[in-house]
Amino acid sequence: MQQHQMLSLADQVFEVIEKDILVGTYEKGEVLTEARLCDQLRVSRTPVREAIKRLCQEHLLEVTPKGMSVIGISAEDILDIYEIRYRLEGLAARRAVENITPEALKEMEETLELQQFYASKQDLESMKNMDSLFHQDIYRFCGSNPLKYTLEPLVMRIVKYRKASLSVPDRAARSLEEHWAIYNAIADRDADRAEQLMKNHIYAASASLLKELGRELRRD
Repeated sequence: MQQHQMLSLADQVFEVIEKDILVGTYEKGEVLTEARLCDQLRVSRTPVREAIKRLCQEHLLEVTPKGMSVIGISAEDILDIYEIRYRLEGLAARRAVENITPEALKEMEETLELQQFYASKQDLESMKNMDSLFHQDIYRFCGSNPLKYTLEPLVMRIVKYRKASLSVPDRAARSLEEHWAIYNAIADRDADRAEQLMKNHIYAASASLLKELGRELRRD
């Protein structure tokens, strides 16, 4: 709540619509109008108009004669995002080894313990959130703002599909094991092992997602 208090109304509107697009509340091809969004969000046209402009710049919406059409995330986008993550998250894990503090390690451990708890409860939504938080921990503690600001929005763009990946039988348990292995490599200050384990983890997540969504991801 405090974060939103520091944002302008247009920023808040942008974040809400962006999230609804990325989690699939608004489906690909769905038409959004200013009037509809104003009514749903109970705000005036000005912040909605500003948010729409930004969403078009982010290539999440496009202008059509009927209104704003949801572009969403294409199959090609998802595959590209995983390739970028494969190449950059290994580097982020390596940098985390170089910059990690005892306090940061404790935070990462707590994140993994929560992920383990939710796994025992088969709470897929909370597991997804903790899975995302672990990666965000890596970005925060890697000591590189360019890496952090590149990776964070990419992961946000595929949040809907990451839950699908974890729904593959046994994938959630393997993902947790992979997270613990990455954490241990960072705690052991083994940069080579941390980097390779992270690459392996991203590759496995990508393969799991493709297996689950195969035909859907190949649609035009």
